[in-house]
Amino acid sequence: MMKMGNNDAEEKKVVSVFRSKTRKLHTTRSWDFLGLSEAVSRRNAAAESNVIVGLLDSGIWMEGPSFKDDGYGEIPSKWKGKCVTGRNFTSCNRKVIGARFFDIGQIDNSIDKSPADEIGHGSHTASTIAGASVDGASFYGVAGGTARGGVPGARIAMYKVCWVDGCSDVDLLAGFDHAIADGVDIISVSIGGESTEFFNDPIAIGSFHAMEKGILTSCSAGNSGPELKTVENTAPWIMTVAASTIDRDFSTVVKLGNNKKLSGVSVNTFTPKKQMYPLISGSNAALPNQSDPYLDPSWCDSGTLDEKKVKGKIVYCLGSMDQEYTISELGGKGVISNLMNVSETAITTPIPSTHLSSTNSDYVEAYINSTKNPKAVIYKTTTRKVDAPYLASFSSKGPQTIALNILKPDIAAPGVNILAAYSNLASITNNRHSLFNLLSGTSMAFPHSAAAAAYLKAFHPTWSPAALKSALMTTATPLKIGDKLDVIGAGTGQINPIKAVHPGLIYDLTRTSYLSFLCTNKRYSDSGSALAILTGDTSLNCSDVPRASGFDAINYPSMYVPVDRNATSVSAVFHRTVTHVGFGPSTYIAKVKSPAGLSVKVSPDTLKFDRAYKKLSFKVVVKGAAPAVGQAPLTASLEWDDSKHYVRSPILVFKV
Repeated sequence: MMKMGNNDAEEKKVVSVFRSKTRKLHTTRSWDFLGLSEAVSRRNAAAESNVIVGLLDSGIWMEGPSFKDDGYGEIPSKWKGKCVTGRNFTSCNRKVIGARFFDIGQIDNSIDKSPADEIGHGSHTASTIAGASVDGASFYGVAGGTARGGVPGARIAMYKVCWVDGCSDVDLLAGFDHAIADGVDIISVSIGGESTEFFNDPIAIGSFHAMEKGILTSCSAGNSGPELKTVENTAPWIMTVAASTIDRDFSTVVKLGNNKKLSGVSVNTFTPKKQMYPLISGSNAALPNQSDPYLDPSWCDSGTLDEKKVKGKIVYCLGSMDQEYTISELGGKGVISNLMNVSETAITTPIPSTHLSSTNSDYVEAYINSTKNPKAVIYKTTTRKVDAPYLASFSSKGPQTIALNILKPDIAAPGVNILAAYSNLASITNNRHSLFNLLSGTSMAFPHSAAAAAYLKAFHPTWSPAALKSALMTTATPLKIGDKLDVIGAGTGQINPIKAVHPGLIYDLTRTSYLSFLCTNKRYSDSGSALAILTGDTSLNCSDVPRASGFDAINYPSMYVPVDRNATSVSAVFHRTVTHVGFGPSTYIAKVKSPAGLSVKVSPDTLKFDRAYKKLSFKVVVKGAAPAVGQAPLTASLEWDDSKHYVRSPILVFKV
């Protein structure tokens, strides 16, 4: 069970009690692809050095070169945290300035605990955000280059709340409490679970308290795509991040005995020792009298293959469900498998392996069946340039199921085949270890957005969490559309940190703004307890909160109209207020793009600012025929243009 108060000093003030659940971690070309190269000039290196990013994750491996503190100055004076030592963790430094661990939920059974990363996840996310530059980094020679974080000058504070068996709610809340009290500027959380009401969600609660202290929380959207309604971490004060692709992909080529070369997907770090190896299919390597109806030798299922037939050979398998481990145990030299649905995600394999498309797999099978002594060789993985960015197929999509009128995810960031630091305490495959690893997931995407927010924070230290998020959302690059439903999972597009430094206008929000939004929901307006649980303030009541207006009751950078299944028409009015954060007077003109049959009217359509930080309001009226069930979302956009800044908000209409 857990207590929820505002901070450590208020632990005796119990607002609510509920059962702690166990949650899961959502598991370097990317920064160059985003335009934030090493050559980018920074306004003030000292400002970036004063930014502290707190991570709620699986710990950190301090021996990695990404976390060395060579050249770093004194720890920022605002830092109030601690460095807790223990097994495999002897000290922090001027780069990783704080580390704690939490196991109040008793997830881990070991006696000597510490902030050391035994999974590799926390080290990967931390280095993606703020890792020092490391030349010559690679994963066993694959994806070589310089590995670094988006804000390599920033400081890291690690709050280990996740263990091998998961992450408990009570530890999450404790991590939030300490990160807020310690003085971090950005909080990064790569944890998710089943969506629930915000007052029952520890991440929503913790991030609300962080927002009250001026701290933006960046969270992963989840890895349950391409299904709809799977997005997680959907509170409006959270920056919810989808995963997108980058322009680098991996190719693992197999050459057959007839000299035919076929390209597949994997991360194969092994160089072949022979020119060719004998090739056999799983069905031809089957044990005699195999009769279990649930096991199939053509798929190379464990227990179906004859070791004598497999040993020393490359095996062709119909599916790709961890057969590499089965073949490795039988003495096989490699695996060619049918990926069925080609994915952008390359999986690290314990032995030479490549996953082919169905067409290429059919060719391999035909070659085996028509050749007396079939042979093949699998080459080490190489990189290739591809078109990008697209939404990653695994990235969770909206619409969300809690705050129905808010589009989530908010934004997308690179999350496919990302090279970053790892932990020597974590085994990769077959007890192999590496200082760097290639991973994919929204867990790889959200640290890019967290780093982008930290980058902005160095330029605009007084901006609110909502202002930082707005700047990133309205300057994002729209994703390329691979599937008609990708727009419901892409947010405003892929982050563009350089453009976000000067967004022109921002959609700002305060604590009162969020309370006004919440109080439009009967769960909060009819019961003071829900509001008290979320905010920690037992005296707060919706009758004391200003009434929100507009279709979604919030000043959000995106606009979303969910359509009832039986509705034939659409009608929604959005009320928005923007703050001019440019230099001097400026006039913005509204530019609308909308599909046929959908009317989008902006009033007024011109905003004249005579000074910086002036606020002006407008409304957007959306009307038209409702889309059909299963039809792609109707996609429109509003862009405020002053010839220097282009402040873009997507407008989506969707019938689920």
